[in-house]
Amino acid sequence: MIHDTLGIAVSQFAPAASRAANLTDIAAAARTAAARGARVIVFPEYSSYFVDPFDASLADNAEDLDGPFVSTLAALAGELDAIIVAGLLEKADDGRRVRNTVVAVGADGIRAVYRKLHLYDAFGQRESDWVEPGEIAPAETFEVDGLRFGLMTCYDLRFPEVARTLADAGVDVALVPAEWVRGPLKEHHWGVLLQARAIENTFFVAAADHAPPLGVGHSMIIDPQGVPIAQIGTASDVAVAHIDPAAIARVRRVNPALALRRFRVTPR
Repeated sequence: MIHDTLGIAVSQFAPAASRAANLTDIAAAARTAAARGARVIVFPEYSSYFVDPFDASLADNAEDLDGPFVSTLAALAGELDAIIVAGLLEKADDGRRVRNTVVAVGADGIRAVYRKLHLYDAFGQRESDWVEPGEIAPAETFEVDGLRFGLMTCYDLRFPEVARTLADAGVDVALVPAEWVRGPLKEHHWGVLLQARAIENTFFVAAADHAPPLGVGHSMIIDPQGVPIAQIGTASDVAVAHIDPAAIARVRRVNPALALRRFRVTPR
């Protein structure tokens, strides 16, 4: 049965080069979100470990999917009766690079895994020097109270076909852990792209960024018409929106863009 509304939280903080400190921050924010009624709680990209600039410590602090980061999230999810979504440095095959992975974790373990497809080789950055790109695969989704959720990450926002593949998979809410680096017009790009992905796919979008000084902040939850319904400024904080699942059907009756389109997404 679909509840009248479902609480979704975005949690904004600045992950550090300390796995223990990051888990402490995640636990505190998750408890705050759950106390405000959230059943799905979204944390940023690289929530398990982050250092700027990237260096060899990334591989040293990468984990397997059955490692302590995920197991701690599972215990926390069980405590809070929630699904926790967060970015993880996952071990890669070559031992030098890592995988930029997002996991959705419940009390029973991992519900979905997404490995970032589009690496941030732009704006003077070279993520691919340190990170192995994810393989193209069918969208992994999970459900909570009848709503279907899908995952994408940060720079993927600039490639609208990623969100469209989630829509093709029947996703009602796209979750976007991010580390959206500050720079000229970057705050503008962040907001516009998030709203565009919601409008063109007529679904909800919930995006969690790093807090400044490196990230732009402004984590937000957006409705299927592109309207932000909950948002954080630049502080480390939690925002919760209680979304109405029926809003998707209402918007799609008026704007049946997905049904009217004449092109499909195919891998390159």
